[in-house]
Amino acid sequence: MLSAQDFITLPYTPDLTRGGIQYALRSLPYTYDRMGGARTTRMRRIVGGIAAELAFRRYLGAQEVPFDTQGATPFTEPDRYDVALGGRRVDLKSTFITSRQKISRILHHPAVLLEAAALVPSDQMDTERFRPRDIYLFAFLLGLVASHRAAVQQALQAEQPVYLLHAMPPRWASPAHWRSLGALALKSEAPQEAHLTIGGQDARRKFRSTEVHLLPGQRVRCPQEFHSLVFIHSRHLPTRRLGIYSPALEETCLIPPLISPQAWDNIWVYGMRIVLAGYLTKREFRSKAKRLPPGSRTFQYAYTRTENFALPVRALRPVAELLQSARTWQARTG
Repeated sequence: MLSAQDFITLPYTPDLTRGGIQYALRSLPYTYDRMGGARTTRMRRIVGGIAAELAFRRYLGAQEVPFDTQGATPFTEPDRYDVALGGRRVDLKSTFITSRQKISRILHHPAVLLEAAALVPSDQMDTERFRPRDIYLFAFLLGLVASHRAAVQQALQAEQPVYLLHAMPPRWASPAHWRSLGALALKSEAPQEAHLTIGGQDARRKFRSTEVHLLPGQRVRCPQEFHSLVFIHSRHLPTRRLGIYSPALEETCLIPPLISPQAWDNIWVYGMRIVLAGYLTKREFRSKAKRLPPGSRTFQYAYTRTENFALPVRALRPVAELLQSARTWQARTG
C-alpha cells in the first residue's frame, strides 16, 4: 500500500507558470469546461495542469527516464495523453490546491494526501483513446492565486508577477460567421499609457497575437487582422474603461477596470510544490474506482462540480515503480 514516503515532491519555478500561460492562451478557443464557471478560472486550472506536466517532464529528464511526448495534448484536442513511459501512454491528473490551510497541512504532514481522492471525470473514463495498460498518474499542485483586486495590488506591491487577462465574449471569440472582424480599433480612458497584447485567430484559425500601445484618449487601429478575438492582456492594473470596436460586428466591447472573472482576472499561478502521489493502470483504476456524484466532499474540494470516478490516494502504486518499469522496458527494447 502507498505511503507518504513514496510521494515524489518536485520544486516549482516561475517558468512553469509562463509555459502554462502560453499553452492556455492558445487553447482558449477550444476549451471545454466540464466544471462550469468563468473561462479565466478554467484557464488558471489549465495553467496549473500544464505547469505540473512540464515539471514532470523535467524530472524525467533529470532522472534519465526515457519518455515520449508525440501524443502530447494539442491545443485543439483536449484530454489526450501527456507523455509515454515504457510503451504506455500516461495521463497526468493534477489537482490544484490553493487553500493556505490545506497547503500548510500537506507541507507539515504529507500523509494527509493519502486520504485525498484520486479523481477521473466520468466522461473521460469512457474514452477509447486509452488502452487497459495505459496509466493514470495523479499529482497535486500546491500554490496560491491572486484573483481579487486587493490580492492583485498586494502582488504588484511585492513585485510578484501577475498576468491580467480579459476573455472576450463568445460573439468575438467564437463568431457564428467566420470572417474578418475588420479594422479593430482600441481606446483607453486611463490617464496613463496602456500596454496591451491581444490574441485570437487568423483566417486559417491559427493563433495570432499582437502588441498595442495606447496613449491616453487616443484611438489606435490594431496592426493585424483577426477573424476571432479571444483575449486582451494588460501589463498594468487597469484604472479606467478600455474599449475595442469591430466594424464587422458593429459593436464596441467595453471592459471595466474591475478585477473579476467577467472583467480582468489574474491567471498567474503562484506555485510552491508539485507532489507526484501515485499511479494505476487504466484497467486497475476502472476495476477499483467508485462512482462519485456531483456535490461530493473530498479532501481537495469542498464539493465536486461534476461526476467522477474516485479512489483514495493510498490505493495507488508508487511512482518510482512506474519509472523503474520504464527503464526496464527501454533496456529490453533498445
